[in-house]
Amino acid sequence: MNHLPISQWPANERPREKLLTQGPESLTDAELLAIFFRTGIRGKTAVDLARDLLKRYGTLRSLLSANPDDFCQTYGMGLAKYVHLQASLELGKRYLKETITRKGILSCPDDTRRFLVTQLRDKRQEVFACLFLDKKHRVIAFEELFHGTLDSTEVHPRVIIERTLYYNAATVILCHNHPSGNASPSGADVIITQRIVKALACIDVIVLDHFIIGDGEVISLAELGKIGL
Repeated sequence: MNHLPISQWPANERPREKLLTQGPESLTDAELLAIFFRTGIRGKTAVDLARDLLKRYGTLRSLLSANPDDFCQTYGMGLAKYVHLQASLELGKRYLKETITRKGILSCPDDTRRFLVTQLRDKRQEVFACLFLDKKHRVIAFEELFHGTLDSTEVHPRVIIERTLYYNAATVILCHNHPSGNASPSGADVIITQRIVKALACIDVIVLDHFIIGDGEVISLAELGKIGL
């Protein structure tokens, strides 16, 4: 552990200078966090604090998903640092949302999956959402439509039809998360998907896919052959 203040470190080891000269991808998780923390505490630099947090939570994702009370129990942390981290996380989500809206999601399916993961993976309850697209498969809007419990959500096709007509969408992508982490579709998932497909077909709207977001995996019902009527 380097007990010197970061300002006294060699220039090529300071997180800010390293980011400017070598790019953000050159920084470790602890160094990136230190930039948001800005300052350390007596006897510990911002990098030391970041390493302590990563050791406590195990992964960056677990740290960013922490609730404020738990986060602030770590010595040297407080609501200000928690707010900074949550703001950075939200900026990343909004950047990715703008990216898929600008590029058209079907021209870059990896961006689609990444976007859905960032939006739904860490939800503590099931959330059912839709991506509404135009006839050229460009994104019009993303909406979380139904919020449920840890293992179920009540989904109403009528509401999906209403929102589809509101956006004048030509195609739709369905998506929901499994907080358990297991993305395997249940029988109920397949049944509600087929109900929505039939309902939207009545207004000449096509369901392109239904993605299920788990912990580290995304399953496509279209790829499993479970979208067709």
